[in-house]
Amino acid sequence: MKNIQVAIIVGSLRKESFNRKIAAEMIRLQPANLDLKIVEIKDLTFFSEDIENDPPPSWTDFKNEVAAADAVLFVSPEYNRTIPGVLKNAMEIGARPPKQNSWKGKPGAVVTVSPGAIGGLGANQTIRNAAVSLNIPLMPQPEAYLGQIKDKLLEDGKTVNEKTEKFLVDFLAAFEKWIDQNKQNS
Repeated sequence: MKNIQVAIIVGSLRKESFNRKIAAEMIRLQPANLDLKIVEIKDLTFFSEDIENDPPPSWTDFKNEVAAADAVLFVSPEYNRTIPGVLKNAMEIGARPPKQNSWKGKPGAVVTVSPGAIGGLGANQTIRNAAVSLNIPLMPQPEAYLGQIKDKLLEDGKTVNEKTEKFLVDFLAAFEKWIDQNKQNS
Protein backbone atom coordinates (compact mmCIF):
# COMPACT_ATOMS: atom_id res chain seq x y z
CA MET A 1 0.00 0.00 0.00
CA LYS A 2 1.31 3.43 -0.98
CA ASN A 3 2.07 5.81 1.85
CA ILE A 4 -0.09 8.92 2.11
CA GLN A 5 1.94 11.91 0.93
CA VAL A 6 1.48 14.95 3.18
CA ALA A 7 2.79 18.38 2.19
CA ILE A 8 3.80 20.39 5.26
CA ILE A 9 3.62 24.14 4.71
CA VAL A 10 5.65 25.94 7.37
CA GLY A 11 4.52 29.55 7.74
CA SER A 12 7.84 30.83 9.09
CA LEU A 13 11.01 31.48 7.14
CA ARG A 14 13.29 31.86 10.16
CA LYS A 15 16.12 29.31 10.19
CA GLU A 16 15.57 28.46 13.88
CA SER A 17 11.79 28.70 13.62
CA PHE A 18 9.85 26.93 16.37
CA ASN A 19 7.36 25.95 13.65
CA ARG A 20 10.06 24.33 11.53
CA LYS A 21 11.23 22.44 14.64
CA ILE A 22 7.70 21.19 15.29
CA ALA A 23 7.34 20.20 11.61
CA ALA A 24 10.62 18.25 11.91
CA GLU A 25 9.33 16.57 15.08
CA MET A 26 6.13 15.59 13.29
CA ILE A 27 8.19 14.08 10.49
CA ARG A 28 10.18 12.12 13.10
CA LEU A 29 6.98 10.95 14.79
CA GLN A 30 4.91 10.25 11.66
CA PRO A 31 2.81 7.09 11.56
CA ALA A 32 4.00 4.33 9.23
CA ASN A 33 1.33 5.11 6.60
CA LEU A 34 2.13 8.83 6.36
CA ASP A 35 5.02 10.39 4.47
CA LEU A 36 5.34 13.99 5.68
CA LYS A 37 7.54 16.39 3.72
CA ILE A 38 8.10 20.12 4.08
CA VAL A 39 7.24 22.00 0.89
CA GLU A 40 9.29 25.19 0.96
CA ILE A 41 7.71 28.62 0.45
CA LYS A 42 10.81 30.78 0.91
CA ASP A 43 11.53 31.15 -2.83
CA LEU A 44 8.02 32.17 -3.87
CA THR A 45 7.79 35.67 -5.32
CA PHE A 46 4.86 37.85 -4.33
CA PHE A 47 1.57 36.83 -5.89
CA SER A 48 0.41 38.99 -8.76
CA GLU A 49 -2.47 38.26 -11.08
CA ASP A 50 -0.34 39.85 -13.83
CA ILE A 51 1.98 36.83 -13.87
CA GLU A 52 -0.29 33.95 -12.86
CA ASN A 53 -0.81 32.84 -16.48
CA ASP A 54 2.95 32.73 -17.07
CA PRO A 55 4.21 31.90 -13.58
CA PRO A 56 7.84 31.76 -12.52
CA PRO A 57 9.35 28.29 -11.96
CA SER A 58 9.15 28.71 -8.17
CA TRP A 59 5.36 28.95 -8.44
CA THR A 60 5.09 25.98 -10.79
CA ASP A 61 7.34 23.81 -8.62
CA PHE A 62 5.38 24.75 -5.49
CA LYS A 63 1.99 24.11 -7.11
CA ASN A 64 3.20 20.76 -8.47
CA GLU A 65 4.46 19.63 -5.05
CA VAL A 66 1.17 20.58 -3.40
CA ALA A 67 -0.86 18.97 -6.21
CA ALA A 68 1.15 15.73 -5.91
CA ALA A 69 0.41 15.45 -2.18
CA ASP A 70 -2.58 13.55 -0.84
CA ALA A 71 -3.04 15.95 2.08
CA VAL A 72 -1.71 19.20 3.52
CA LEU A 73 -0.57 20.19 7.00
CA PHE A 74 -0.10 23.86 7.90
CA VAL A 75 2.37 24.59 10.71
CA SER A 76 2.44 28.30 11.41
CA PRO A 77 3.25 31.06 13.84
CA GLU A 78 0.93 33.95 14.52
CA TYR A 79 1.91 37.46 13.47
CA ASN A 80 -0.30 40.30 14.71
CA ARG A 81 -3.26 37.98 15.42
CA THR A 82 -3.18 36.53 11.90
CA ILE A 83 -0.88 34.53 9.60
CA PRO A 84 2.51 35.52 8.23
CA GLY A 85 2.41 37.22 4.84
CA VAL A 86 4.57 34.48 3.31
CA LEU A 87 1.96 31.87 4.21
CA LYS A 88 -0.90 33.93 2.78
CA ASN A 89 1.19 34.43 -0.37
CA ALA A 90 1.73 30.66 -0.68
CA MET A 91 -1.99 30.03 -0.23
CA GLU A 92 -2.78 32.47 -3.05
CA ILE A 93 -0.19 31.01 -5.40
CA GLY A 94 -1.44 27.47 -4.76
CA ALA A 95 -5.03 28.48 -5.41
CA ARG A 96 -4.55 30.41 -8.63
CA PRO A 97 -5.73 30.47 -11.31
CA PRO A 98 -9.01 29.21 -9.84
CA LYS A 99 -9.33 26.26 -12.22
CA GLN A 100 -5.83 25.13 -11.21
CA ASN A 101 -6.29 25.19 -7.42
CA SER A 102 -3.58 22.86 -6.08
CA TRP A 103 -5.27 22.72 -2.65
CA LYS A 104 -8.70 21.65 -3.91
CA GLY A 105 -10.19 18.77 -1.95
CA LYS A 106 -7.00 17.84 -0.10
CA PRO A 107 -7.68 16.85 3.51
CA GLY A 108 -5.82 19.19 5.82
CA ALA A 109 -4.90 20.05 9.37
CA VAL A 110 -3.44 23.02 11.23
CA VAL A 111 -0.85 23.29 13.98
CA THR A 112 0.04 26.72 15.31
CA VAL A 113 3.07 27.31 17.47
CA SER A 114 3.93 30.27 19.65
CA PRO A 115 6.15 31.31 22.53
CA GLY A 116 3.02 33.02 23.91
CA ALA A 117 0.33 31.45 26.05
CA ILE A 118 -2.48 31.06 23.50
CA GLY A 119 -0.49 29.13 20.91
CA GLY A 120 -1.34 31.06 17.78
CA LEU A 121 -5.13 30.96 18.13
CA GLY A 122 -5.60 33.87 15.71
CA ALA A 123 -3.39 32.26 13.05
CA ASN A 124 -5.09 28.90 13.47
CA GLN A 125 -8.52 30.45 12.93
CA THR A 126 -7.28 32.53 9.97
CA ILE A 127 -5.95 29.41 8.26
CA ARG A 128 -9.26 27.66 8.92
CA ASN A 129 -11.17 30.58 7.38
CA ALA A 130 -8.96 30.60 4.29
CA ALA A 131 -9.20 26.81 3.93
CA VAL A 132 -12.93 27.12 3.27
CA SER A 133 -12.22 29.29 0.24
CA LEU A 134 -9.35 27.03 -0.87
CA ASN A 135 -11.65 23.97 -0.64
CA ILE A 136 -9.48 22.19 1.93
CA PRO A 137 -11.53 20.04 4.29
CA LEU A 138 -9.72 20.70 7.59
CA MET A 139 -9.72 18.30 10.50
CA PRO A 140 -11.92 19.89 13.16
CA GLN A 141 -10.55 17.96 16.17
CA PRO A 142 -8.15 17.74 17.78
CA GLU A 143 -7.13 21.34 17.43
CA ALA A 144 -3.43 22.07 17.88
CA TYR A 145 -2.32 25.27 19.58
CA LEU A 146 1.21 24.80 20.93
CA GLY A 147 1.70 27.75 23.24
CA GLN A 148 4.72 28.44 25.43
CA ILE A 149 6.77 26.37 23.00
CA LYS A 150 10.10 27.17 24.69
CA ASP A 151 8.89 25.16 27.70
CA LYS A 152 8.03 22.20 25.46
CA LEU A 153 11.46 21.83 23.85
CA LEU A 154 14.18 19.77 25.46
CA GLU A 155 17.73 21.02 26.09
CA ASP A 156 18.75 20.36 22.49
CA GLY A 157 16.20 23.02 21.47
CA LYS A 158 14.85 20.75 18.73
CA THR A 159 12.98 17.84 20.23
CA VAL A 160 9.85 18.11 22.32
CA ASN A 161 9.13 16.90 25.83
CA GLU A 162 7.25 13.67 26.48
CA LYS A 163 3.82 15.27 26.94
CA THR A 164 4.11 17.27 23.70
CA GLU A 165 5.43 14.24 21.85
CA LYS A 166 2.38 12.24 22.94
CA PHE A 167 0.10 15.06 21.80
CA LEU A 168 1.80 15.18 18.38
CA VAL A 169 1.62 11.38 17.98
CA ASP A 170 -2.10 11.42 18.84
CA PHE A 171 -2.67 14.43 16.55
CA LEU A 172 -0.98 12.64 13.63
CA ALA A 173 -3.00 9.46 14.26
CA ALA A 174 -6.21 11.52 14.17
CA PHE A 175 -4.99 13.28 11.01
CA GLU A 176 -4.30 9.94 9.34
CA LYS A 177 -7.91 8.89 10.06
CA TRP A 178 -9.17 12.28 8.81
CA ILE A 179 -7.25 11.85 5.55
CA ASP A 180 -8.68 8.36 5.08
CA GLN A 181 -12.23 9.63 5.68
CA ASN A 182 -11.79 12.55 3.26
CA LYS A 183 -9.77 11.07 0.40
CA GLN A 184 -10.73 12.25 -3.03
CA ASN A 185 -12.08 9.55 -5.30
CA SER A 186 -9.53 9.34 -8.08
